[in-house]
Amino acid sequence: MAISRTSKQSTKKTETKKSKTSLKESITKRIKKHKKAQTPLDSETLESHQTTHESSLETAPATNEDRWTKTFIGLGVAILLGIIAAFLAKFYLQASFKVSALLGIIILLVTLWTNKALPLGVVSLLPIILFPSFGILDTKSAAENYAHPIIFLFLGGFMLATATEKIGLHRVIAKKFLGIFPKTPKGVIQALGFASVVLGTALSNSTVAILLLPIALSITEDYFLKLRFLLAVAFGASISGITTPIGSPPNLIFLGFLENLGIEGISFTTWIFMMAPLTILMLYTMVWLLSFNTKDHALEVNMFDDVQVSFAHKRLLCLIIALLVLLFINSPIKPFYNGLGLNENIILLAFGLLMFVPKIGFLDWDDSKSIPYELIFLFGAGFCIATAFSQSELGGAFEGFFAQFSGLPFIIFLFLACVSAIIATGFLSTTALIAILLPIVYTATQSFLVGKEPTITMLAITICASFSFMIPISTPPNAIVFAKGNIKAWDMVRFGFVLSVVGIIAVTLFAYIYWRWFLSS
Repeated sequence: MAISRTSKQSTKKTETKKSKTSLKESITKRIKKHKKAQTPLDSETLESHQTTHESSLETAPATNEDRWTKTFIGLGVAILLGIIAAFLAKFYLQASFKVSALLGIIILLVTLWTNKALPLGVVSLLPIILFPSFGILDTKSAAENYAHPIIFLFLGGFMLATATEKIGLHRVIAKKFLGIFPKTPKGVIQALGFASVVLGTALSNSTVAILLLPIALSITEDYFLKLRFLLAVAFGASISGITTPIGSPPNLIFLGFLENLGIEGISFTTWIFMMAPLTILMLYTMVWLLSFNTKDHALEVNMFDDVQVSFAHKRLLCLIIALLVLLFINSPIKPFYNGLGLNENIILLAFGLLMFVPKIGFLDWDDSKSIPYELIFLFGAGFCIATAFSQSELGGAFEGFFAQFSGLPFIIFLFLACVSAIIATGFLSTTALIAILLPIVYTATQSFLVGKEPTITMLAITICASFSFMIPISTPPNAIVFAKGNIKAWDMVRFGFVLSVVGIIAVTLFAYIYWRWFLSS
């Protein structure tokens, strides 16, 4: 019996050893096979199966330690800069404690948004704690900014964007436009640009960039052409972001600020009429710029041959068209038509919630996890900062600086404001910049801007923030394409500089001539 048991155990050990050897040989063969096929990512994945759980545990503390160091240093720098700003305001500008604390907190928030020591959503929630703690706002006044009606308009838009991505409607739209335009480098750039604008009528610019980026990456391996296709996605998404109020976060910050001030806002349809000519001009300029010197490069575009239009695609497209039609007929076209009088925020949220209704929509609750709630908190922080500015009259501290420009013609003042906005986006995200800049500009220019001029100035600054094409971190589409497209920063700068200059001039002229006439009529 003992011999029998020993032989059985020996047999089991031999079988186990053989199975391990055969498994190892199988893995080795698969690795060699994938290496021959030049798929390094898959071979790395297979090799990772041979690593033990202990090795991953050994690397975890180092990663956590690096994260802790980055957070500790980032927080320390932010707190230090905030304290310095508060002391300078108190003893140099002779500001009150409330104003000094507000300036210090804003510098703290801007630094944390920039160095990313803490997650974006966490930093954006800090005003709820900091403003009441320093007597700037009470808790209720601070927290209610995070439930601003504009936020629900954005939420509805992102639900539609999630449905579009889930069923692949963006690929159908891209295929349609690539079929309309010539299958040449210029034709592809035109197709990506126009697809950006079409998607941008109902989706945010960052979503448009995310949806079109894989398409631009898969058309060609020629870096000369791929660079231009990727920039067409980044620049086209930023341009499309100005077309509708929901196309870009700064647009919503601007409209929310007007609503807080009690100033008559700009309806969905009015916004489109105001921005459509500028969108077309910038799109034409982008295509001309990126298509320069591409005639000698051959291109084969057949990646969408297998894309088929399904009933789900048609259903979602009909819902988006119905939404746009409803928004169009709801908006007043003065003095001819007063509109339906429905709240646009409610309309867009209602269509977003429709995406969860069986047989009508396409989403379940798990899909809601892809909605960028950190951006919603960032909107709330922006509105909270604007409220704090208005109640503390901090904008008055800059009144003396802006008074230096009071004698300039309005068109020159607009031009300088647009240039300043473009420069500032190189140091701060567009959303945070607009949230901080609009209250300052509005309060500090009350003494010399009259009529619709404050609104037009703030609108010009808001649009120019979306036209910062040079710096990778300045706009969400730039950041997305730069991070995922593996392009060189200098390539983005040299093309983006020309387009930004055109944008500054175009916005100045449109604001001074067309928008002023449109809003005054």
